[in-house]
Amino acid sequence: MDNNIEKRNRRSTWVGLAVVIVLVATIIIVGQVLLRPEPETIMGEVSATEYRVSNKVPGRIDQIFVAEGDLVSEGDTLAYISSPEVDAKMEQAIAARAAATAQSRKAKHGARQQQIDAAYEMWQKALVGVDVAKKSFDRVHKLYEKKVISAQKHDEVEAQYKAALATANAAKTQYDLALEGAQAEDKAAADALVAKADGAIQEVTSYQQSRYLVAPSDGEVVEVYVKHSDLVGTGGPVLSIVDMSDVWFSFSVREDLLNDLRVGNEVEVCIPALGPQTYKGKVTYMRAMASYATWRATKVNGQYDVKSFDVKVVPSQPIEGLRQGMTAILK
Repeated sequence: MDNNIEKRNRRSTWVGLAVVIVLVATIIIVGQVLLRPEPETIMGEVSATEYRVSNKVPGRIDQIFVAEGDLVSEGDTLAYISSPEVDAKMEQAIAARAAATAQSRKAKHGARQQQIDAAYEMWQKALVGVDVAKKSFDRVHKLYEKKVISAQKHDEVEAQYKAALATANAAKTQYDLALEGAQAEDKAAADALVAKADGAIQEVTSYQQSRYLVAPSDGEVVEVYVKHSDLVGTGGPVLSIVDMSDVWFSFSVREDLLNDLRVGNEVEVCIPALGPQTYKGKVTYMRAMASYATWRATKVNGQYDVKSFDVKVVPSQPIEGLRQGMTAILK
């Protein structure tokens, strides 16, 4: 009987030990499961090409033809800016061109007929004076050779004859200038003034056309920054257009999580807003971000600085319902 009791005690001891071992093993397994670190989730967002439409000339918003959410095509008129200053500059440019054109015509046509006739008459008058002076000099010269008059008188008459010749030459030159008109340099300068005025008109015409803001590409109007009658300065943004045909996923990934991410690799991306399905994409760009984007300092991990990388993933196919700013998860 004692043997039976001893056997039962021994059996109870082994059963209890087995139970303890099972409990310990269960606790260890459960602990490992519970304490196992969850895999890192790499989150990003949907990005798209966005255009800011700005004005080239200052003015007041006269009309806005679109609203936020409207779909537009490249070349569509989005808004009109009223600018009286541009109209005034056009009037100034037109007046400057008229003045330059008149100056050019004057240079090319030369002197008026009355001025030419007056110059001719002055030349003829000078020629008559030369003829009279020549005859006087011939008589005096003969008398001088006969020793009838003094050398001084001879020299005085000769000087008068030479002065008459110089006056006639000067009158002939004035007549020639009147016939020729302006110099070639003056004509070229007048033509340059006309070209300058034409350039000013072209410049102001460009400003006038810039008062109409047009869409630079197909897309959707995402934000309008101004209202009717608002004043806007040069280069001020008026509205934004996003081109959803040019989208990508942007991720900020720590370098210790890059693993096999390489440019050209194909990855899967989940868009929670569109459901649990995943979408394929290709890594097209990777770049180390600035130093302020470091995730861990050397003193924390004891080994090296872990920096983050900007990773760009382009979807392989268009994704219906995708919107800029949606959360994206890299699988």
